[in-house]
Amino acid sequence: MRTPDMFIAGIGTFIPPRVSVEWAVARGLYPAADAETHELGGVAIAGDLPAPEMALRAAQQAVKRWGGSPEEFDLLLYASTWHQGPDGWPPQSYLQRHLVGGDLLALEIRQGCNGLFSGMELAAGHLAAVPERTSALLVAADNYGTPLIDRWSMGPGFIGGDAASAIVLTKQPGFARLRSVCSRTITAAESLHRGDEPLFPPSITAGRTTDFSARIGQQFATRSAASVAMADMPQWTVDLVDRALAEAGIGVGDITRVAFMNYSREVVEQRVMAMWDLPLSRSTWEYGRGIGHCGASDPILSFDHLLRNGELGPGDHMLMLGTAPGVVLSCAVVEVLESPPWAG
Repeated sequence: MRTPDMFIAGIGTFIPPRVSVEWAVARGLYPAADAETHELGGVAIAGDLPAPEMALRAAQQAVKRWGGSPEEFDLLLYASTWHQGPDGWPPQSYLQRHLVGGDLLALEIRQGCNGLFSGMELAAGHLAAVPERTSALLVAADNYGTPLIDRWSMGPGFIGGDAASAIVLTKQPGFARLRSVCSRTITAAESLHRGDEPLFPPSITAGRTTDFSARIGQQFATRSAASVAMADMPQWTVDLVDRALAEAGIGVGDITRVAFMNYSREVVEQRVMAMWDLPLSRSTWEYGRGIGHCGASDPILSFDHLLRNGELGPGDHMLMLGTAPGVVLSCAVVEVLESPPWAG
């Protein structure tokens, strides 16, 4: 999807205190063998701080950096991957009450770890459809420190981190331009994250734990159609990125940094960077390995980190790439136009 007139005017993040992998290994929470294999460094843990409260703090920072008024928003999209509060209650309403007000369309996006990519696509279309619409607030937040999920073993090659992020997407000038955003669903791999669990009753209502490692392991152990389909994942990823780059009007050589999900070194290096002959140093792995895989927030947390530390400047392009259950692949190309006042 080409997005020639969409700009990023504000970014906000909230990352709680971090603990080291060594701390977790010493307490029997994380296997020493996994620590050695995956080379992860630590994870952010929010304790009992609710995800919607983290989302509010990130959104407040994004609005402050933007400099506009929350009343100017025409759309609020809230991306989540885990439970946010009382079942049946919409977390976006918390932000409506405490920040943006009630006179706008507000929706929750359940697109797994690619929620903000989907949010960018939806927001760009929503804003472009009506000339009077100008700006949207996109947020993501998760706290995995709950019963029925274990952050230390929830999926292969990563540890679940708690965090929140927010961006202001606008048709007005901003410090960065969203050049393109693309997604692709690999329908043959639908059962990969479902495993052989029944569809009803929903697992959370029956008190069953969520363990993506076990579900994915079951699919590969039985050589399911989903596991076989995953052999084509590298080519699907290359095709999607090629499409996003073409829509942005640039090539791989124009990419300054690549942000993938905060996974193990092996995943980021071999399954992402190596496909374009790019060194690991051009990824955001070194930063991400210290905070954990923070749901849909990973690419925005990395973008904020690079800007604040002066590692991205005017003229630089960043490729954001992610995967989600479905299986869904998503990517976005962002061009930095100027260094925002809060950047390093």
